[in-house]
Amino acid sequence: MSDQPELSPPSAVPPQQPEAGLMVEVLHTYTEDDLQALCEATDAAIIDGGGFGWVEPPGRRALETYFKGVLLVPERELFVARLEGTIVGCAQLVRPPRNNEAQAFAASVMHAFVAPYARGRGLGRLLFRRVEEGARALGYYVLNLDVRETQTWAIRLYESLGYVRWGEHPCYARVTGQTVRGLFYYKQLRPRPRKTPL
Repeated sequence: MSDQPELSPPSAVPPQQPEAGLMVEVLHTYTEDDLQALCEATDAAIIDGGGFGWVEPPGRRALETYFKGVLLVPERELFVARLEGTIVGCAQLVRPPRNNEAQAFAASVMHAFVAPYARGRGLGRLLFRRVEEGARALGYYVLNLDVRETQTWAIRLYESLGYVRWGEHPCYARVTGQTVRGLFYYKQLRPRPRKTPL
């Protein structure tokens, strides 16, 4: 028996209903308004010091090209957070490549953020809850993520959601001329798979 999870179609993620104007969904196509709002939220998150590897906003064209490309990658699902219908944050659920059978039980969360102007309403928690539900529906046992030590609001969120810090990288990133540590986390979504007898 293989360690690979049985993958369900993306539709296995149940549709979400707004909670007091809050909503998270998996995005498969962009409207022009969605793309503009996502780029604006990304710019704000980058300026605030988090969300992506960029330290300075790269410009609208680069962001549009990036986000259009994300929807073309089969191993990625883009979860977007909406406030009163407008995208204000996102997270990517990244599945391991097919040639990585040894780690096929685990997925990663990357480039997760909520724009600073939309924080404090519970959207980050809702966003992660939906990503975790999506990962479980796809058969994953573990979610991994990493974060710069300077992203304190994100670290508080991850730890409050039960993510376990297992390590750090002392030279993870360079931001405004300073070397910044990276912190590595995981969360077990279901009991560990047992070794199957031969």
